Amino acid sequence: MTAGIASVALRPGADLDGFRAAARGLIADHVPPRDVVWSDEGEAGLFGVPHSACEPRPLMLPKGAAQLIATVVCHRDPERHALLYGLIWRLVHGEKDLLEIACDPLVHRLQRMAKSIHRDLHKMHAYVRFRRLDTAQGARYVAWFEPDHWIVAATARFFVDRFRGMDWAILTPRGSLHWDKETLSLGPPATRAEAAPSDDFEKRWLDYYESIFNPARLNPHVMRGHMAVKYWKNLPEAAAIPRLIREAPSRVQQMIDRESQMPVKRNPDKAVAAMTDQGPASLDALNRQILESDPPEPFSPRAVLGEGPVGAAVALVGEQPGDQEDLAGRPFVGPAGQLLDAALEEAGISRRDVYITNAVKNFKFKLVGKRRIHQTPTAGEIKHHRWWLQRELEFVRPRVVVALGASATQAVAGKAMPVLKNRGPTDAFGVWPGVITVHPSSLLRTPDPAAQAAAFRAFVDDLRQARELVQRA
Repeated sequence: MTAGIASVALRPGADLDGFRAAARGLIADHVPPRDVVWSDEGEAGLFGVPHSACEPRPLMLPKGAAQLIATVVCHRDPERHALLYGLIWRLVHGEKDLLEIACDPLVHRLQRMAKSIHRDLHKMHAYVRFRRLDTAQGARYVAWFEPDHWIVAATARFFVDRFRGMDWAILTPRGSLHWDKETLSLGPPATRAEAAPSDDFEKRWLDYYESIFNPARLNPHVMRGHMAVKYWKNLPEAAAIPRLIREAPSRVQQMIDRESQMPVKRNPDKAVAAMTDQGPASLDALNRQILESDPPEPFSPRAVLGEGPVGAAVALVGEQPGDQEDLAGRPFVGPAGQLLDAALEEAGISRRDVYITNAVKNFKFKLVGKRRIHQTPTAGEIKHHRWWLQRELEFVRPRVVVALGASATQAVAGKAMPVLKNRGPTDAFGVWPGVITVHPSSLLRTPDPAAQAAAFRAFVDDLRQARELVQRA
């Protein structure tokens, strides 16, 4: 038994490697939690850290403990290291089932801290907004965010995977991330003044936000409770809300007065038959035909193709590209896409492993001034594009198809099916086992925070059912 008090100094922030090394040494020297003083100020204490006579071995901890430790280390609570070492001490001294005792005060506190970290990670994934800076080396995108905890490094993989083709930086008071399309580096804390000013992309984002703002479901009181006020000052759309509220009555009347319009349609079956008796021989050939198509107004002339691996276990089908997707040329890159990414992650599904596409390949919109307002495709327009989707799925060969929303469900099933009535696993998709669920954009339109959280959990459960279908297929 080591006599005296052990003082352990770790690097500020989430020093997981330093904590692991210190914990192994302390356990090897049989130092109880009451005899350890932890600090993350980067300076050693008066008594120093004990050193084992031999190289400490890795700790053999129960399943789940390592992940809990890696998560809670990111918490801002200065007691986190002491709490985690107390957990490790008890686990290796006979309480191997400790994590299964949810009512244990230590376990309960650590689990609550872990949930706080997960919420903070989700907020950072959802609310980071990049702004463009033109430099001598080209375009660089800079974002400012204020996390509650030391999560900056923990979010790095998400943003690298999500924005691999961009040169970007995310600045926060707790550190920064820098990506140059090849290398990721962690930087020091930053200030709001170092972030970029507004840009043209932000103006387009505001146009998109205004286009999806639903005046018929306006509830200002609930909107104020929908998102913590601390995030408002860094979100450009917050400045547009007062004007949208003022304009809501007139926009509702426009929605009531608007009549459905059916554009002139062409039959893709006949177009393909004219080119070849058997249709396209590959997904690439099909995509070329889609890109060469000439959609009528009010559709954007640019088709947004599906993306993901051929042979993916799961194919996700949405309604149509939105404004941001049309500009980027990729499906699900806007707010609904960010929410979808978060739900996939929660469900244990990697976006890189799924195929994502849309029932309608072109953005349907109405031009109001300089803004492109999203228009829902009609049943005839969905049928018009269905041939492309069916061939696409035949080439991808997914084991499970997930329809996101009513338009996607109608496109895959070939008939209208109310989403809420038919939600969950379905055999209505022909050769493909399927799951019917809501479109993630519907969650963004849910004004009540509790209702939105419940809707998100239900959406994640639907995606988990798709994963279970894959395992049984």
